[in-house]
Amino acid sequence: MATYRIYRLRNHLRQSFRYAPHVSGAANVKPRDYISPVTAEGNILEGAAVEAATPYAAYFALRETPAPLEPGDLLESENGELRIFKFVGFEEARWVLPEPKPDNTGTSEHPEAAPAVVE
Repeated sequence: MATYRIYRLRNHLRQSFRYAPHVSGAANVKPRDYISPVTAEGNILEGAAVEAATPYAAYFALRETPAPLEPGDLLESENGELRIFKFVGFEEARWVLPEPKPDNTGTSEHPEAAPAVVE
């Protein structure tokens, strides 16, 4: 049986997820929009993981608990595969990570002025 980590969509984003149009293909999700199940020490929070054979089995296992899966929540398998819970079932998802800011350590603060043109 696989262990799935549960990433909960932040509450203030649930309404916009509810009214967003359904699109086919993998959903692009941002880590900042989710409550991470992993602490700074690398431990998994209590109730932030579920053992199940499939994402659907995880849904049914959590359905009658105080914290069932809700539309917009993510399940991450042990191999890193993400599934987002939508009103139509589970679909593929992938993290969209921000691009790192360019490192400007090699440039000077004041660019050199262009040489004057002498005629």
